[in-house]
Amino acid sequence: MATHKQTSFLLLSLLTISLCKYSQAGGIAIYWGQNSNEGTLAATCATGNYQYVNIAFLTTFGNGRTPVLNLAGHCNPGANTCTGLSTAIRACQQRGIKVLLSLGGGIGSYSLSSTDDAKQVANYLWNNYLGGRSNSRPLGDAALDGIDFDIEQGSGQYYNDLARALNGFSQQKRVYLAAAPQCPFPDAHLDSAIQTGLFDYVWVQFYNNPQANCQYGSNANNLLNSWRKWTTVQAKQVFLGLPAAPAAASSGFIPADVLKSQVR
Repeated sequence: MATHKQTSFLLLSLLTISLCKYSQAGGIAIYWGQNSNEGTLAATCATGNYQYVNIAFLTTFGNGRTPVLNLAGHCNPGANTCTGLSTAIRACQQRGIKVLLSLGGGIGSYSLSSTDDAKQVANYLWNNYLGGRSNSRPLGDAALDGIDFDIEQGSGQYYNDLARALNGFSQQKRVYLAAAPQCPFPDAHLDSAIQTGLFDYVWVQFYNNPQANCQYGSNANNLLNSWRKWTTVQAKQVFLGLPAAPAAASSGFIPADVLKSQVR
């Protein structure tokens, strides 16, 4: 591609591909949980294709709301049928795959009202999904590796505080942080969080933004110009997210041969 930094891939469920900015980094990630036809979590990891799996999504949280995990048709957290995923999560981790919980998504009810609210959400995530020991862990007793911020609504306030609070738990057990901003730079919801410099992975959504001049159109010029901006953020790895199939997004899909010739 038109930068000296090597590319690698991210896949979002219904899939998205991504390119990474550091030559020593790489790998493929996938968002899993929103398509009941995508197969099981265990089968996804067993393919050997992925180095990162984001379980999507915690669609409700913050501002006094009771947190809600939505995994489409895979299981029902309200009926306590998602706890069996612990076995699959551990199997993924034994393969060296990082497994994260993704917050937000395009549809949900979430926001943060204050720094204290952000700390309360961080405590909830630690105790129920990460290294803590709540009695009501929705995914069972397996400890996830980190948290992904896929914030697509609201003001974006206090997500920097959430990132700092989650990072504070790394003194007990490493908490990996990821973010999924839209391709317009800087992102309207996640800029302040990303500016903390605490994020391990930033997978930028280069799709569903046809009016923003930052995704693939008749050629890759807009995409590459935007990509160069995103590679300046202070994150350990930056990924360029692309739909892996036309049905995965309303716009931004790039055929594999074009991706190889114009982007890589």
